[in-house]
Amino acid sequence: MSTPPAASALPPAPSVPPHRRVAAVIVLVPVLVALALWAFAWPAARTAPRDLPLGVAGPATATAPVEQRLEDREGAFDLHRYADEPAARKAVEDREVYGAVVVTERGPKLLTASAASPSVAQALQQAVADPASAGGARVTTEDVVPAAAGDPRGAAVNASVLPLALAGIGAGAAVTLLGLRGVRAVVALVGSAALVGAVAAALAQSWLELVPGNWWAVAGTFGLAALAVGAAVAGLAALFGQAGIGLGTLLVMLLGNPFSGASSAPEMLPEPAGAIGQWLPPGAGVSLLRSVSFFDGAAGTGPALTLTWWAALGLGAVLLAGPLRQRTGNAESAPGRSPVAVG
Repeated sequence: MSTPPAASALPPAPSVPPHRRVAAVIVLVPVLVALALWAFAWPAARTAPRDLPLGVAGPATATAPVEQRLEDREGAFDLHRYADEPAARKAVEDREVYGAVVVTERGPKLLTASAASPSVAQALQQAVADPASAGGARVTTEDVVPAAAGDPRGAAVNASVLPLALAGIGAGAAVTLLGLRGVRAVVALVGSAALVGAVAAALAQSWLELVPGNWWAVAGTFGLAALAVGAAVAGLAALFGQAGIGLGTLLVMLLGNPFSGASSAPEMLPEPAGAIGQWLPPGAGVSLLRSVSFFDGAAGTGPALTLTWWAALGLGAVLLAGPLRQRTGNAESAPGRSPVAVG
């Protein structure tokens, strides 16, 4: 008795006439260029503080003039009030605020954290440490949580976004194009991400000495960020075929990368770019890397959960898409089965 040939997992792609392919290329390329210019140029051209968390510490009567001058810059700062300098300093170290203005008997003092964002620290100095903005008083500045000595401008953290995104996209695409499915695909994605994390940490921390902090935490952050991207791409491909690779790439590169706030901060980007960026793997990865590297993990729970959700949903789609498609195919073919002759 001969066995029927196995049905292909995906139906054959319909033939597209050549003239339509040419028209698609002519239209698609300019659209992609326009999207890329919008995604990268728009946030860069509109960088400015927007509800940037900033602390103010000292007696109410002394801080009132400072608060008034800061509030005059409508929408720029989200002021948090603290009783004294130790409380404000702890808030900076816990990543509750990017900096704090402390009013003392000797005059105003600005606390910054260049590790959280060198560009924000510089912007705060321009906005607060200017004698004209401080009512004529000279403002001293202290960097409470400085960036790495070998990377004072935070270039290493900023530069980590693109390689991790490319590593994740490459892993997700490779798993799909090599035909790996189910558990094998999950093992490949997790193993690749773990190796990416170890290599990235070895280069950025052990060799270049640009990213401080616990080595395992840094390696885990790199690996989780790469896994979130790779799982997302592979999961979309499992659901939508090879078109899912393109969809995942566009999501990560055209939105996640420029909206990550890596070169500044989410609060420095125009809305809703800053918020969107923190819900995508590149932005969450940068935030988590800064937390584990410089702030002992403070404010890292949210970004870690975001990356975990992306990884879990993507891996879940990889595991379940095949059985669901097979079950759907069996259900569709069941009514068309011919009855079996008896006798």
